[in-house]
Amino acid sequence: MPQTDPMILDMQNMENTTPKPDDTPSLEEQYPEPSGELVQPIILLVDREDPCAEDQGIAVAALASVSALMANPRHPYWKPWAQGAFAKSVRRADAKMFAKVAAEFPEHALAELGEAKALGFAPMPADSLPKRVAKLQVSGTTLPAGDSGDPTKVRIALNHALGMSTGKAAAQAAHALFAWVLEGAPADVDAWRADGCQISVERLGTKEFVAQSRAANTPVIHDAGRTEITPGSATAFIKVC
Repeated sequence: MPQTDPMILDMQNMENTTPKPDDTPSLEEQYPEPSGELVQPIILLVDREDPCAEDQGIAVAALASVSALMANPRHPYWKPWAQGAFAKSVRRADAKMFAKVAAEFPEHALAELGEAKALGFAPMPADSLPKRVAKLQVSGTTLPAGDSGDPTKVRIALNHALGMSTGKAAAQAAHALFAWVLEGAPADVDAWRADGCQISVERLGTKEFVAQSRAANTPVIHDAGRTEITPGSATAFIKVC
């Protein structure tokens, strides 16, 4: 798992010195010490009439995950989440429900790539997700193949031989991009952010994936095997071209 980034560790110095009204909940009240697993929800727009291309959906889900951290790096759950299972949950919503979730939870981070959209959130207790979020489907998320857009300098390389569903691939892509932001060469990450966080997906066969992941010297994601694929399978990594 990725090591904790300095901007997450810096949360120990996050005390707000601005006076608060007496009825304003403290951080401890809003975010009690988690007793169970934390999970980062990512809500992927799957439009019923005009869905985006699969690779764009996968890329935008990964971007939403990282955008949530960049938007609110001092949220108190990032640190314990990053030190734990590093779990993500990619859920799908049609256009109407996507808008409802965005309106109901204004603390989200919105990511957009072409027609693809996703909402990223800070980690939440897995056993007490908000009802609106918990009702959204996880399994069975599928987007059609289509124009994935131009390749970018920074790419999410996926192990195409595993045959992952859209939702599974999106979660693995999000793991890879998040790990790279935390552990990648700072100059590369800074240049990517300065260039507008452009990201795309590249699918590799088994031999290409193994060879390029070794040469890339970036974190390679191995799945825990909870769903779809064999535990320990290498699924994704970041290519910097």
